[in-house]
Amino acid sequence: MKAETHSCEETQAAGARFAATLQGNEIIAFFGDLGAGKTTFLKGMISALTGCSPAEITSPTFNYLHIYEGKFPIYHFDLYRLTAAEQFEGAGFSEYLQTDGICCLEWAEKIEAKLPAGTIRITIEHQGLDNRLIKIEL
Repeated sequence: MKAETHSCEETQAAGARFAATLQGNEIIAFFGDLGAGKTTFLKGMISALTGCSPAEITSPTFNYLHIYEGKFPIYHFDLYRLTAAEQFEGAGFSEYLQTDGICCLEWAEKIEAKLPAGTIRITIEHQGLDNRLIKIEL
């Protein structure tokens, strides 16, 4: 599945539309360069699933994890600061890959070898200015 967006608002809306397909117990791995729009997409997705304002949803860059409550819990990881996949496991975070909620992993390439089968992969690419190409692999 592919989508093109041309603004932050459209990227959030794409996240909200994607949220409607989720049923819980999913692992979603996000890939893309710094500033590609991973967090923007997640703002739309998490907002749609929890009712939180997109302004309340931030990337947990410095503490690795934010948890949002809604129909099911959403575990939002930002793995940018990890230097090795073993840090993810050593912190006990791998347990979140086996929950009934939704586990969202920004910078998933940091633990790519540890991602279980069935992980949904979302790649967001810059296409110039505010344009983004969003690729979703189920």
